[in-house]
Amino acid sequence: MIRLLAALPPEEYERLLPLLRQVRLETQQVLSWPGAPISRVYFPISSVLSVLVQMGNGVEVEAGMVGNEGVLGLPLFLGATTTPHRAVVQIPGASWWMPAGAFREALRRSAPLRELLARYTQAYLVQVAQAVGCSRTHAIEQRCARWLLMAHDRVEGDRFLLTQELLAAMLGLRRPTVSKVMAGFQRRGLLEYRRGHVVVVNRSGLEAAACICYAIIAEETERLLGSSTEGAAPGNSAGSTAASLSSPIP
Repeated sequence: MIRLLAALPPEEYERLLPLLRQVRLETQQVLSWPGAPISRVYFPISSVLSVLVQMGNGVEVEAGMVGNEGVLGLPLFLGATTTPHRAVVQIPGASWWMPAGAFREALRRSAPLRELLARYTQAYLVQVAQAVGCSRTHAIEQRCARWLLMAHDRVEGDRFLLTQELLAAMLGLRRPTVSKVMAGFQRRGLLEYRRGHVVVVNRSGLEAAACICYAIIAEETERLLGSSTEGAAPGNSAGSTAASLSSPIP
């Protein structure tokens, strides 16, 4: 389910459907380039996207994560047409996309969509701000657990694709450091990791290993956007639309 769009009133939800196109996104696929015009917005279904900040000398660090709770394309909502950041696919999967022009027209016509994206912007800013503090003050194990939990919240099921190289790059760490942390999580029965496949085995144990930042981000997202089932009750039009939005790509 696309949690963000399912929070819209049913009639607004239905108006957006003809504007959306479904696509499968692959690992490390680039969705936006620094300084280039933003031509599409993406609403992830089961994929997870990363917004990367350039630090110089070819180094990039993740500034924010976007999954089924959000949208990649906030600069368009805020009135900009470009961004200095690169956006890539971190975890492959399905997504909906919409042309930038159609997105701007939908914003012009729909006050509920504008209000929803304003709330999501606040949730995203909380995520970014909390991650900045986390990277400066919390232990590496806590940071890795926070990232894995956030990814787990945004995928379908307990299994997802993720290499240690990518996780290290997102957190600004060395790969051997991440390998040591992941091995520790596996020994403690928190997850299974093999050949780039992560399976979350003990969710509560992983939460206990994370810092307070995860809880703050998750609680603020819940407060601003509501539960993942809101607006998708069986039998109403939002529920049937949510089912169509979450259907797999052939």
